[in-house]
Amino acid sequence: MTHLRALFIFLISTLWFTLPAAAQNVAFGAVKADPSLPVEVTSDALSVNQADGSAEFTGSVLIVQGVMKLSADRVLVIYKTDDTGKRAIDRLEATGSVLLVSGPDAAEAQRADYTIDEGTIVLTGDVLLNQSAGTLASQRMVVNLTTGTASMAGRVKTILNPSSSDNN
Repeated sequence: MTHLRALFIFLISTLWFTLPAAAQNVAFGAVKADPSLPVEVTSDALSVNQADGSAEFTGSVLIVQGVMKLSADRVLVIYKTDDTGKRAIDRLEATGSVLLVSGPDAAEAQRADYTIDEGTIVLTGDVLLNQSAGTLASQRMVVNLTTGTASMAGRVKTILNPSSSDNN
C-alpha cells in the first residue's frame, strides 16, 4: 500500500511539472553575476558595421563577464550612445548552439539576448537547464544575473527522482 501511495505522489508530482506554466522560478548560478564588469569576447572572425556601429563575432564565439560564460556560433554586439556621447554596449544577441554557464549551472538554447543595463539574459528555443539537482526544459528562460534567479515558461518539463531512502 505504501508503494502505491508513493507511486501516486510521484505521478501527480510529475504531471504537475509537465503542465503548461506561466513561469517556473529557479536559482541560476552559484554566485550573483555583475553585469557592470568588462565583457571579454573571443571569436574566429569579427565584422564591424560602421553605419550602425554594431559588431558581429562569428565562429566559436566565447563571451566572459566575471563568473559568467556565454558561447555561440554568432554574437551581434549592439552599442548605444548616452547623452554625453559616450558609447557602451547596449545588448548582445547570440544565435546558434548557445551555451550559458554560471558556476555549476549551464543552459542551452537556440538564441540568447543579453541586455547589459538590465542584467538579464533571455534564452529562447529548446531551452535546457542543467543543474546539480536535475534538468529542466522549456521554450523560454529569463535569467536575472544580479539576483541569481531565473524563470522558465513555455511547457516547462522536468523529471523528478524519488529518494531511494524513503521507506514510507
